[in-house]
Amino acid sequence: MDMAQSAPVIKPSALRAGDAVAVVAPASNLKADYLARGVAELEGLGFRARYEPGVLDKARYTAGDDERRAAELMRAFADPEIKAVWAARGGYGSMRLFKLLDESLIGRRPKVFIGYSDITALSLYFYRRFGWVTFHGPMAAKDLAGGEEHYDRETLIKAVTGASPLGEIRSDKIEMLHRGVEECVTGRLLGGCLSLITAMMGSPDELDTRGSILFLEDTATRPYAIDRMLQQLKLAGKFDEVRGIVFGEMTDCVQHADQGYRIQDVLAECTADLNVPVMFGLPSGHSPRGNLTLPLGVTATLDASRGALIIDEAAVE
Repeated sequence: MDMAQSAPVIKPSALRAGDAVAVVAPASNLKADYLARGVAELEGLGFRARYEPGVLDKARYTAGDDERRAAELMRAFADPEIKAVWAARGGYGSMRLFKLLDESLIGRRPKVFIGYSDITALSLYFYRRFGWVTFHGPMAAKDLAGGEEHYDRETLIKAVTGASPLGEIRSDKIEMLHRGVEECVTGRLLGGCLSLITAMMGSPDELDTRGSILFLEDTATRPYAIDRMLQQLKLAGKFDEVRGIVFGEMTDCVQHADQGYRIQDVLAECTADLNVPVMFGLPSGHSPRGNLTLPLGVTATLDASRGALIIDEAAVE
């Protein structure tokens, strides 16, 4: 499926109070107390959280074996009572499920799907194969488990329950690295965790970035490794037709405390020749405070003159 900028996207139905949401663990294993706190937070938001007993399984560094995690994910999408599929956490393991997933079962109807980090792999899978809008947002046994200070409740609820655009995403952490030849650009907001986007290169589900505003974020990755991944994307032509780039906070992306340069300096140098607006510091994904929910697949505007990202299109219907 060619998911270039002009291709249509498919939106899930808006969540409503009382809807059942499935908490799933397609990647790394969970701690029971984190899961309990996340479920309590989901229920405090007005949803009915469900999860399978096996969600707490452990197999090396994943939440049970591949077959368990794939079956859990497929059951969540197949169950007509479940209106959203919510990742418990990231870590590693999502890519291992692709060979086990039944596309005909999962792809019958889109549901709200939320997560980040390793969950980016599944978001790319759903976008490439089905054209689904997904949500780069707080995870149940991580951000939600930490309470409201760890995620932005307003953007989360508005993104998944409101059939209207999110509008301007505001944060005092944002700065512009480049204003671009064209300061105000519009495109489809795509992206996620940088490490997973590069890991998916060469696979059937690698991201088509053409005509996009590309969102990239990561955590605890050395600046030279960030540089290397950006060079890989550049050499693969993934920046050739982007409209603009938005970087997350890139938390703990340092070599050492006395390195003498900022991660912003690395990012600015790597993107200087693209001549597009480049923003830094949007707190979504690996952000310890105020994790914003970004709908991926919808139209957005990056306005360098105002230092603003505006979500122009509703993510649910």
